Amino acid sequence: MSESRPPSAPRVVAGVSGSLGSLTTLGRAAEEARRREAELWPVLAWEPPGGDLTARRSPSASAMVPEWERLARERLLGALHEVFGGTDTGLPGQALVARGAPGPVLVHIASREGDLLVIGAGGRGRLHRTLAPSVGRYCLAHAGCPVLAVPPSPLQAALAAVHRRNIWRLRLDTGDMRKEFETVPPDA
Repeated sequence: MSESRPPSAPRVVAGVSGSLGSLTTLGRAAEEARRREAELWPVLAWEPPGGDLTARRSPSASAMVPEWERLARERLLGALHEVFGGTDTGLPGQALVARGAPGPVLVHIASREGDLLVIGAGGRGRLHRTLAPSVGRYCLAHAGCPVLAVPPSPLQAALAAVHRRNIWRLRLDTGDMRKEFETVPPDA
């Protein structure tokens, strides 16, 4: 007689980086996990600066790996605090810090039947798209489970505009800012 294993619980795997967009993504992933009665798995993927090849070649870089992993863990805990007010998400599941490129790591972790992968679909300019590979595009092309791409919060564009004006030391027109923030829906 063969032993039957209980089916694994459905999971919502959320890509987290600590950015404003990933906080929006994590919040949406929690909503999906509650709606689906699934586990929530926030995942922060990290790589050594310059990539793994550089870290393997340089003894000084290899010595820094535990520190980089600690910083990644702190970034994940910070994201959980920002979204949930602490490390308890109120949902079953587990938060993971995984070493590797974010796209492949997320696709690998979200590989069970019944998984949902939730990623940010942040607005990226042409230059950024050219210089840095898109985690979202990678996941959409390679995931073996459904992928939910969460658009950035409308506030993110307004904050980016204020930040650009501040960098260039341009005058801020608070009247325009007020109009911008008044058009944002209250649940954003």
